[in-house]
Amino acid sequence: MEGRSLVMVGMIVVMVMFGCKGNGEEVTYDGRSLIIDGQRKLLFSGSIHYPRSTPEMWPSLIAKAKDGGLDVIQTYVFWNIHEPQPGQYDFSGNYDLVKFIKEIQAQGLYACLRIGPYIESEWNYGWVPSYFPHLFEYALSGPSQTFWDRRGFPFWLHDIPGISYRTDNEPFKIENEYQNVEAAFGNKGRSYVRWAAKMAVGLQTGVPWIMCKQTDAPDPVINTCNGMNCGETFKGPNSPNKPSMWTENWTSFYQVFGGKPYIRSAEDIAFQTSLFIAKNGCFVNYYMYHGGTNFGRTSSAYVITGYYDQAPLDEYGLSLKNRASSAPKAHLDEALAKTLRCILGLLRQPKWGHLREMHLAIKACSKILLAGQQSILSLGPLQQAYVFQEVSGDCAAFLVNNDTRNSVTVDFQNNSYQLPPRSISILPDCLNVTFNTAKVTTQSGTRTSKSNIALSSPETWEIYNEMSPNFLDTSFEADALLEHMNATKDKSDYLWYTVRFQPDSSCSEPTIHVLSYAHAAHAIVNGIYAGGAHGNHDVKNFILETPVKLDSETNNITILSVMAGLPDSGAFLERRFAGLREVLIRCNGKDDYNLTANYTWGYKVGLTGEDLQIYKEENLGDVVWSGHATSPAQPLTWFKAAFDAPDGDDPVALNLRTMRKGEAWINGKSIGRYWVSLLTTKGTPSQTL
Repeated sequence: MEGRSLVMVGMIVVMVMFGCKGNGEEVTYDGRSLIIDGQRKLLFSGSIHYPRSTPEMWPSLIAKAKDGGLDVIQTYVFWNIHEPQPGQYDFSGNYDLVKFIKEIQAQGLYACLRIGPYIESEWNYGWVPSYFPHLFEYALSGPSQTFWDRRGFPFWLHDIPGISYRTDNEPFKIENEYQNVEAAFGNKGRSYVRWAAKMAVGLQTGVPWIMCKQTDAPDPVINTCNGMNCGETFKGPNSPNKPSMWTENWTSFYQVFGGKPYIRSAEDIAFQTSLFIAKNGCFVNYYMYHGGTNFGRTSSAYVITGYYDQAPLDEYGLSLKNRASSAPKAHLDEALAKTLRCILGLLRQPKWGHLREMHLAIKACSKILLAGQQSILSLGPLQQAYVFQEVSGDCAAFLVNNDTRNSVTVDFQNNSYQLPPRSISILPDCLNVTFNTAKVTTQSGTRTSKSNIALSSPETWEIYNEMSPNFLDTSFEADALLEHMNATKDKSDYLWYTVRFQPDSSCSEPTIHVLSYAHAAHAIVNGIYAGGAHGNHDVKNFILETPVKLDSETNNITILSVMAGLPDSGAFLERRFAGLREVLIRCNGKDDYNLTANYTWGYKVGLTGEDLQIYKEENLGDVVWSGHATSPAQPLTWFKAAFDAPDGDDPVALNLRTMRKGEAWINGKSIGRYWVSLLTTKGTPSQTL
């Protein structure tokens, strides 16, 4: 397989499958399978996203995927990291897509490339670059293709008159899983799908195109399945001339701050995958095979730093046989008991090993599956046999027991077979069982960690207290409460709202009442912290209400609005609102001062420490750092410490169990957000390492 690549490109609502033309690959398809250089292919694929790991990890991750029986590595292309500003490109470090693809090629696997630009993927705003292009030029000139080629795809669609993101406006026809939102756009959504298919096919690439999760994909575009149960729910291609493909077999599910991890068993993945293959499936991609880490501020709303940690390869890339190369990962904020830990152990077993055994069993009869005639036999009220028979007499079979409670004995070709509850036995020769989805023989593994360096002493840390701005310190003003995302342009998670007002003498027992559609809010009155509140992934708003102390003269009210990621999916993203909706000062329990209207608000985007980039070594001297023991931490505090990297190649993390909320940097690189104080229903943090 030297020199080969299989690329799946996600453009508009479609992806295209093609081989590396320089090596003579020709990729076509018929009603049974993909065909590469005239050979039918039954392919197992796994999603590994290059920016969610490090270049040092890539060879190990890809090797483990190959050893696990995969033929293909799938990844999105994350456009917003490659062009953070118009005309400024970044393909360095873990953004080096070419290096990642070459590593896949070097290990003899195919690459499945979903180029987007819109990807969703629990990625901030679904991929969109955070810069603000020359929208006034757009408003004057209209949707010029030349303009968009030059300026890039904009994030701040709020500012464009008449634009409905994810529908028929020409520059925005870049998609993923569009059927989830198609109905919201009515006839425009349906015409959009037809236009997308016609446009893609019209490019005359000479290769197949697919639409994932799009049952009405127009010919010749292939419709594919996404989800956990495609073995049972996928109704098949919408034409007998298209193959059956599963583009996202969810091995787990993404986790949010305040949410518990979703554990999908190895047995369930194997059952659904085997059933899909038995029903003439030819391509299965595991989403994710390795989830990795949401470095920096790349994750979407409330999504934790660890991505799909329950995948066959965990966040650190650990699996059965060996450990990942050194991949430091951590977070920092306001706490004392910080401990550098090394991650040890075997993971994710039995998931990785059980799927490997299934791949081997299926590949042992792949020729028969792709060339044989399928027949379906009843073996009982809830039992079937999917049989594949070649003209030569070679035979393979899948014996299925759909009974979720009871084991059954079935007779097949004059032999008896015991089938556990809800299981499938694979018989590559229609005689001998080489694999059963419910019988796990792989030994379970457990991820462990050990303390390596204790960072719990106050003398270890220096701090810089972030000061809240007052009205005169703000950058711009408005006679209204501005929408958070449009004000920050994703330059920061933080937006300061400030206002001045003077109460009359009758205002006793004052409280501040804030209705917010952001993720968290903190109130500061006359420089004194009054209190905070937050929402969660499942609610759209929350209320901050706390007593405050007012002066008889002019008072400065400052509210810090916080977002932990932006939305990444859904219809009409350009209409989403985040930030403050209502601010009241209540006196004696009455709404005596409505600061929402008739007041001028001042605004400042981000923190001073962010503006000065004090997380970089060369900028540490731009602020005055104090000893932690002599200068107590305030509600908004930067911490810094130095340590020597532990010996060895084990992944490294920080234990943040006593932390609250923030973002962390190591050697100037952001390693992600943390929100330890937002607990699950069991009273535990969603992620501490």
